[in-house]
Amino acid sequence: MRKALGRGLDALLPSHSLPTIEPANATPKPLKVPIDKIRPNHLQPRRYFDAEKLSELSASIRAHGLAQPLVVSSDPDGTFELIAGERRLRACELAGLKEVDVVVRQPENDKQRLALALIENLQREDLNAVETALGYVRLMREFGINQTDLGQVVGKSKQTISNTLRMLDLPEEIQKAIQAGQLQEGHGRALLAIKDPTLRHKIFQRALAENLAVRDLEDIARQLNGVEKKEPVERRPVELKTVKSADVLEFERLLQQRFGTKVEIRGGKDAREGTLVIHYHNLEDFDRIIGMINK
Repeated sequence: MRKALGRGLDALLPSHSLPTIEPANATPKPLKVPIDKIRPNHLQPRRYFDAEKLSELSASIRAHGLAQPLVVSSDPDGTFELIAGERRLRACELAGLKEVDVVVRQPENDKQRLALALIENLQREDLNAVETALGYVRLMREFGINQTDLGQVVGKSKQTISNTLRMLDLPEEIQKAIQAGQLQEGHGRALLAIKDPTLRHKIFQRALAENLAVRDLEDIARQLNGVEKKEPVERRPVELKTVKSADVLEFERLLQQRFGTKVEIRGGKDAREGTLVIHYHNLEDFDRIIGMINK
């Protein structure tokens, strides 16, 4: 898949003007720069970052270091803008790193910056289905290519791309649920099969309330469309995440930066009560957190 992506990127961006995403063994060499000198990519295609996975990556970086440099562009004032690797940058911040390794690229324009950011994320399969679909649309629009051409760029079949793009036909509330990790892409495809908007909304709410598995939702869609299911399937519930307010998510983010580990704010039945959970990964990590609390 990486070879397909490499050839596709060359088709969009001339190799003489913009190197490939993976840092080469020759030049440019990774540099160490202060982490507070790096600002996020203003064209970042990602919208959702899983707190638990960020915490796990942060723990790994704290123990073993950053395995792959971030990709940035440099500005005359000595600051940098991220091109690729925002998830790794956030994990480094959680880990308390003061400096990080970077590889400096200089895209000629926002179109090249966007292509690098999108393809880097798509290459890592680091986007949810809706973000991936939005990334596909942006690449096709910016470079004037069709789905067949896009398939050669990202190493996917035209059918796979077409199925992912259909996620954008879903109502906004369902797209947001997929972006937040409450539903999977399979849930979205099953809901697309329900043509009546009112009925689809009711089934969507039921899927959230009852933790319906993808196969359960597919069975419901078949029954509503008058199609008998071919064989019984095992019920496979999936874990659906509770929606938190923007204020709660921001408090979690600030606490995670403070303690350098995953922090969860769990609401109770009463809005005035809840639970604050601070995760630790080993006894040294536990002692570190307790030391910070006792200061």
